[in-house]
Amino acid sequence: MPRALSADRDLWGRTLSLLLIGFICYALPLSVFAALPASEGDQPVLRIQGSNTIGAKLGPELVKGLFEAQGLHDIRSENGARENEQRLLARQSDRRLIVVEVAAHGSGTGFTSLMDGSADLAASSRPIKDGEAASLAPLGDMHSPQSEQVIAIDGLAIIVHPSNPITALSVEQIAQLFSGEIDDWAALGGKPGKVRPYARDDNSGTYDTFKELVLAPGGRTLAADAQRFESSNQLSDSVSSDPNGIGFIGLPYIRQAKAVAVAAGDSQPMPPSTTLIATEDYPLARRLFIYNDPQLSNPWARALIEFTHSPRGQAIVDSSGFIAQTVQTVKVTADAQMPSDYRQLAQQAQRLSVNFRFQEGSATLDNKAQRDLQRVLDYLKQHDKLQNKVVLVGFGDPKSDPERAELLSKLRAMAVRRELARQGVLFREITGMGSELPVAANDQDNGRIRNRRVEVWVY
Repeated sequence: MPRALSADRDLWGRTLSLLLIGFICYALPLSVFAALPASEGDQPVLRIQGSNTIGAKLGPELVKGLFEAQGLHDIRSENGARENEQRLLARQSDRRLIVVEVAAHGSGTGFTSLMDGSADLAASSRPIKDGEAASLAPLGDMHSPQSEQVIAIDGLAIIVHPSNPITALSVEQIAQLFSGEIDDWAALGGKPGKVRPYARDDNSGTYDTFKELVLAPGGRTLAADAQRFESSNQLSDSVSSDPNGIGFIGLPYIRQAKAVAVAAGDSQPMPPSTTLIATEDYPLARRLFIYNDPQLSNPWARALIEFTHSPRGQAIVDSSGFIAQTVQTVKVTADAQMPSDYRQLAQQAQRLSVNFRFQEGSATLDNKAQRDLQRVLDYLKQHDKLQNKVVLVGFGDPKSDPERAELLSKLRAMAVRRELARQGVLFREITGMGSELPVAANDQDNGRIRNRRVEVWVY
């Protein structure tokens, strides 16, 4: 938006634009537009610490977006006191300064900083660990919807040098490459050469996610000679300059490297595509989080969270290279491997870009699903799909009795139906497909949880 010559005209122009955005995009919460306090001297009004994946770009861009929504001007960034730290600055119309500090040293550091009071928000590219939640219990329940905010979806891309002929790997093969069990590319049909793994550092949520999804299922550890990085960009650039290199990285950091397709269990190899990551079907999809004190007394922290969940905030997620949680339709290509009923559905309807998933060991929708209910409802209202246009399809993991697996999968769909029906949605069909069409391996808890899902289709 062009900047006006005077502060008054600047504020007025921004206000008109924001009103238009609110009309088109369901309107942001009013608290986002309320006047927020300025910095005292150059002290920060908000301190965010944690994930490099979030803090390197996405976090600062969301802060800048909030500054614009507040009608601030002279928005800029400057380097912080240390590497991977930034200060975001802006001024109110009366010239008072606003400062937000972002430190990106790894997800674990965010929880430590929440604990010692040196951060207001913890950015994390993995879920909070039970031990961390226990340490933060004096603040409240960090697993609650008030504390745990899913701000974006990301995918761990497995990257190799652009000249590497290998285009797809199974999760098992990836684990063998990074643990050193496979130490020459020729073993997988590639060009002969010693495999050189590149990995994030121990503070990284990206590394924690990789350990959980790839290494831990086979009881493996990272090869001792793996090169380690705090910076995602540096890791990616190192792989793209090493013909024998292999690394893992968040989706926006592929840069000049080549991402391979990934297969888990009986699933087909899947590229890290927008649709497969949005539905969390891609084997190495993950959620990006902000954690906060559930009381959330800092008004800037509250405003940033509200802004991040808004349509404008999710647009910034998308433009930053991550996957927004905005609901869209996806055309699924029918193929002979699909069950006949599902194939017919793919031929006649479109799938929404969201899957509903559940809390571990529970029939209760998880925190992301709770927010997705409103997103799906908004989509259905906007596109006149409330009456007999929606099909819910439940899936699950195998059971000794296939009929029980089918029943459980349908019960999951019924749990979603119950929530949406309260808001006036009338459904065309509710069905369960048991353990059909797995998206992850069923021999590990994480895979079974991923397979327990509900898809939404619209006619």
